[in-house]
Amino acid sequence: MLDEQTSCSVTLGHESDHRPGSAGERLLQCAYDTEDRANRFYAEQLRNRLMPAMIEFIGRMEMAFVASADGDGECDASLRAGPPGFIQVLDDRHVAYPEYRGNGVHASLGNILENPHVGLLMVDFERDLIGLHVNGSARIVEDATLREEHPSLPVDEARGRQARRWVVVEVAEAYIHCRKHIPRMARVPAQRDWGTDDPARKGGDYFGAKRQRTAERAAAAAAEQAPDRAEPDWVLPSLPPVPAQQQSTAVSVARALRDAPRDWLARRRAPR
Repeated sequence: MLDEQTSCSVTLGHESDHRPGSAGERLLQCAYDTEDRANRFYAEQLRNRLMPAMIEFIGRMEMAFVASADGDGECDASLRAGPPGFIQVLDDRHVAYPEYRGNGVHASLGNILENPHVGLLMVDFERDLIGLHVNGSARIVEDATLREEHPSLPVDEARGRQARRWVVVEVAEAYIHCRKHIPRMARVPAQRDWGTDDPARKGGDYFGAKRQRTAERAAAAAAEQAPDRAEPDWVLPSLPPVPAQQQSTAVSVARALRDAPRDWLARRRAPR
């Protein structure tokens, strides 16, 4: 929580000037005294179009992380992958990535319908250990329509990698993600089952969500079919109290057994 005595004043949710970044960014930069570093980064690294080195970088990427949010701001992050160059640079202001056949949920596309703002993050884990952010406004374009607009768009003949549609992103911001926290990874041979519906090849129920849901449904069904355990409409009769004389006799017998000599008990148990 910010100190209430801070001298920073930025109206959240409203752009009061044309400086880069959001109002929230600028408020925290002021509060945490990082304005100079942030302004230097904006001036040196932030671009509103793709530079040649960025275009080359995108051309060899094999995956990208996609951030989106619906109209209420509920967020989702997803992974998109393909062969090198699967993300197409249409020009220095537009990139497009294909939507292959998936699980049918369309979480990212659904968010884009409500809120076109997306963030792409591409990371080179193998060679240069560097990342590229591309933020902008997205739209969904069917494959045939985009090919009419861009006849040179490549066709991927690999099974499961036929684009059903494309997400075209108009670039608003493009900037570097520094390497200091990026782990180095090594490529290993692997076969990817593009477009498969085989549960085992897709990873099956790796986290056990389906298994747990099945168990919960079975337990609920068993509870519904079980007979009601209502209280019986009868009660045990109350027992009459033991008379005082009988209580006295029981106590006397218990004391006699407690105080009986051990040798007497031994003689009773000995064989005759």
